[in-house]
Amino acid sequence: MREWFENEGFWRELYPVLFDEARFARAAAEVGKILRLARRRQGAVLDLCCGPGRHSIELARRGFNVTGVDRTAFLLNKAKRFARKARVKVEFVLSDMRDFVRPGTFDLALCLWTSFGYFDNKAEDFRVLENVFRSLKSRGVLVVDVFGKERLAKDFQGTTSQRLPNSSLFVQQHEIFDEWSRIRNEWILIRGNRARTFRFHHTMYSGQELKNLLRRAGFVDVKLYGDLDGQAYGADARRLVAVARKAGAAHAS
Repeated sequence: MREWFENEGFWRELYPVLFDEARFARAAAEVGKILRLARRRQGAVLDLCCGPGRHSIELARRGFNVTGVDRTAFLLNKAKRFARKARVKVEFVLSDMRDFVRPGTFDLALCLWTSFGYFDNKAEDFRVLENVFRSLKSRGVLVVDVFGKERLAKDFQGTTSQRLPNSSLFVQQHEIFDEWSRIRNEWILIRGNRARTFRFHHTMYSGQELKNLLRRAGFVDVKLYGDLDGQAYGADARRLVAVARKAGAAHAS
């Protein structure tokens, strides 16, 4: 059976919700914060699950050599058009993050906006981290940004709704399952008298769980933050941001 994220219709229908103008407008500030956390000013960047390329394009504007990877052709086509419009060069690759590996190629790797934890088989999350570890150069850095399990436990709401700028109604229903390790989501998009329902799920990680997984994959100096500003990962954390480093050859264990 195909997994939910392999359905391009999901991304086509929800594109206006997931990638509105405000989210694109935030890309420049987000990239600046990511680079400060990662302590990187130049080099080759891997943007995993790059989607329509909002971070890839901003990194290219700043002079980085960027490779954006996504498994959804619809989103990559959007990214290519945006890159042409911005007059920047980005290599966009159609590939599943479980398969993409380029040993010793990148100085920085990104997996942002809860693009980590999609898979039915949790072992495949670890496989992704192993791929990234292999793809990074010595002293390369990985930045992972997800919605942390601690925040979800604190603020969990079974049902939420919002009115979108185009007057559509967006309803979200959530259910925790698999011993508090996963969340099942049902999103309902109502436009006029038409409703579309989308169901998907993903694995949630606590700070310690994500840190342990990164260490198992070989990363060192793993630091956790509560947002891209570098705030502490504590009770008021809005996100779970992990910054993990690959040891230099002289310091590898």
